[in-house]
Amino acid sequence: MEVVKKLLSNKFEEIQRRIILVLDQLSDEQVNWRPNESSNSVTNLIVHIRGNIDERITKGIHNKEISRNRDEEFEKRYRTKQDLINLTKGSFDEIIETIKIMTEETLMKTQLVRNKERTNLDMIIQCATHFSEHMGQILYIGKMIKDREYVTTSIPKKGNK
Repeated sequence: MEVVKKLLSNKFEEIQRRIILVLDQLSDEQVNWRPNESSNSVTNLIVHIRGNIDERITKGIHNKEISRNRDEEFEKRYRTKQDLINLTKGSFDEIIETIKIMTEETLMKTQLVRNKERTNLDMIIQCATHFSEHMGQILYIGKMIKDREYVTTSIPKKGNK
């Protein structure tokens, strides 16, 4: 089980690292830019990831009372780049630390998600998949905005984890 926990922690560390590398390339205005009215900004996507962590990890695993309004996560909003970096770090640090302290019993414990019993391990794997999808959207938005000035996040440079 330790190998699985290490693999999952590494995956979330990679997602966090790559999102922050994109954020570092963008301005406050750019992180709030939406390609059109029916699309999300980088801000929306990061706020949505936080909402998912609140529901699946903070509430689902830690049993803390959380109120989430998923629809609000996709409304037009403004956040600074630094706010988003802090939110990303806090969000991913929470999930990584949660994974590290979980026992096999905790990983196999179930939570009710959309009227279906799912193990905490299943939820963490689902979060990794879900966040990877949103990371792809964030990367694509960054690439659209920066064009030829975009610096890839897939190959860690010296000094970047």
